[in-house]
Amino acid sequence: MRNITAAAVCAALIATTPLLVPVVPAHAQGFNIEVGPNGVRPVPPPDYGYDDDRGPPPGARMRGGCSERQARAAARDEGLRNAEVVSVTPRSIVVEGDTRRGPERIRFANRPGCPTLG
Repeated sequence: MRNITAAAVCAALIATTPLLVPVVPAHAQGFNIEVGPNGVRPVPPPDYGYDDDRGPPPGARMRGGCSERQARAAARDEGLRNAEVVSVTPRSIVVEGDTRRGPERIRFANRPGCPTLG
C-alpha cells in the first residue's frame, strides 16, 4: 500500500511542477561570445547608428570603416602572425597569415571596429 501511495504522490508532484515554475519570456542576447586563440571573450554587437538590422539606407555615406592597418592589427589580436591583407571590398577585408597550426584566413567586416565575419 505504501508503494502505491508513494507512486501517487510522486506522480502528483511531477504533474504539478510545471504549474509552479514561472513563465519567463526569452530575451535576445546583447553580445556574442567568441572563442579563439586568445581564449573566450564577449563581443558586443556593432552599433552602426541605425535603428534596424538592415544597415544603412541606399546612398548613405558610411564614415569610417575598417582600414587595412586596423584589419592587420585585429588579425594579430586574433593570433595571426605575418598578417597580410589579400582582399578589400566595400563589405569585407580578408587577411591571411600564419598560426601555430598553419596558414589561416580571417574575414573582417568593413565597418568601424573591424568585427570578424563567420
